[in-house]
Amino acid sequence: MSVKWISLLFLLELGCYFSCGSCGKVLVWPTEYSHWINIKTILDELVKRGHEVTVLTSKASILVDPTKPASFNFEVFPTQYAKGHLEATLQRLLEEWIYKMPKNSFWSHYAKMEEILCEFFIVIKNFCKDLVLNKKLMKKLQETKFDVIFADAIGPCGELLAEMLQVPLVYSLRFSPGSGLEKYSGGLPLPPSYVPVVLSELSDQMTFMERVKNMIHVLYFDFWYQTVCDKQWDEFYSEVLGKPTSVSKMMSKADFWLIRTYWDFQFPHPILPNFEFVGGLHCKPAKPLPKDMEEFVQSSGENGVVVFTLGSMVSNMPEERANVIASALAQIPQKVIWRFDSKTPDTLGANTRLYKWIPQNDLLGHPKTKAFITHGGTNGIYEAIYHGVPMVGIPLFADQPDNIAHMQAKGAALRVDFETMSSSDLLNALKTVINDPSYKENAMKLRAIQRDQPVKPLDRAAFWIEFVMRHKGAKHLRSASHGLTLLQYHSLDVIGFLLACVAAALWLITKCCLCCCRLFSKAGQKEKRH
Repeated sequence: MSVKWISLLFLLELGCYFSCGSCGKVLVWPTEYSHWINIKTILDELVKRGHEVTVLTSKASILVDPTKPASFNFEVFPTQYAKGHLEATLQRLLEEWIYKMPKNSFWSHYAKMEEILCEFFIVIKNFCKDLVLNKKLMKKLQETKFDVIFADAIGPCGELLAEMLQVPLVYSLRFSPGSGLEKYSGGLPLPPSYVPVVLSELSDQMTFMERVKNMIHVLYFDFWYQTVCDKQWDEFYSEVLGKPTSVSKMMSKADFWLIRTYWDFQFPHPILPNFEFVGGLHCKPAKPLPKDMEEFVQSSGENGVVVFTLGSMVSNMPEERANVIASALAQIPQKVIWRFDSKTPDTLGANTRLYKWIPQNDLLGHPKTKAFITHGGTNGIYEAIYHGVPMVGIPLFADQPDNIAHMQAKGAALRVDFETMSSSDLLNALKTVINDPSYKENAMKLRAIQRDQPVKPLDRAAFWIEFVMRHKGAKHLRSASHGLTLLQYHSLDVIGFLLACVAAALWLITKCCLCCCRLFSKAGQKEKRH
């Protein structure tokens, strides 16, 4: 080997040593769609820092595509599902959630959501089963001696891998229904008196009746997590490990949690040392637009443009809804760039141009962008916050209504309902957001908060993963609450003991008083006789 190559290898090793203390091996258990976009951003950063990253993916994966160029490695495992099965299943569940979800009844709404999520978890469980029961692959992973497992908490299995490989675990998470994972597995204290439950669509400024609603959500999701969704996983994990266990107990062993929100989006609440909020880690300055798109944007003049997308997962919008939306957009003076992949609406205006794909971040960062019409996905909201763009929300499913509620509470958005809105509803919301300066001002305030951080979110995320690798875990950051029962955590045993002591003392005092009364009574009777 030449001196030049020896010198290059030495410099690489030296750079690795000083950049993160020592280069590590990261094993990744991802989830699809927007979850993958966030995790991939972190993985690219880890590779830049010299780490060796291996992503586990099945042959039926959607976005986690090993055939596309990437800076990291893939470990592809065979699965019982045919190619395209996962995408077809998720698309069907998505359409059920958007178009068939009961809206008028709390119980029927969440019962349907429970049904959809449990079917999703069955698919994930089968992928997990295909992985952990693959003895050849598991032996290979064992021999590779990974330093950390990085997993998306919404798709279980990462914690099982961490237990089987005896490797520290770091989670990435946006939310779980009712914040159950954060609360029960992470130990995060979330007082319902002022912390709105995820999916409740409430703010931290709750009236009495809103606090009642919040408590109903807490009780519902507490019961759900402990009786329904965990059962199938508990049995599976116990079978694989050969000992009784639960998915909640396994997840509670995680060393660190990276939460994909921040205090520009989130309402203030207590946190723990092993939780870090890294919302907006994927955000970056805008790049120049494609030539034809830039020309269209510039043709808008002083009126500017409106950017509109309902995300990559929505592709079969009903014609009636598309026409309602197109009719509203045709009545505004702004030009509109609409990401749309269905039949062209009959009411489409001359000011609106349709694209199957748009450079969303670059459009939101363009100085002529006046408003963003969004379904309320966290990634899109954070790009709007990063560039200070006010929003009109048309939430469709999952956390999207809750996300838009957060933006409404902070004065940076208005919401319209996808199923019931008329053209005038959308038109009025757009006019208000564009013409009322308070929405732009509030969006710029959130922008200032997002950008005014001592360390960038992506750097913080990478740091904590490296921290866990360097110290072979972070158990010293986990609270002692993980070792307590529900009674002990809420001090119900102590309260019961103290109440028993007070009751015993009152009983004793009462008995003494009664005895004294009897003695005085008998003494009085003797004096009368004499």
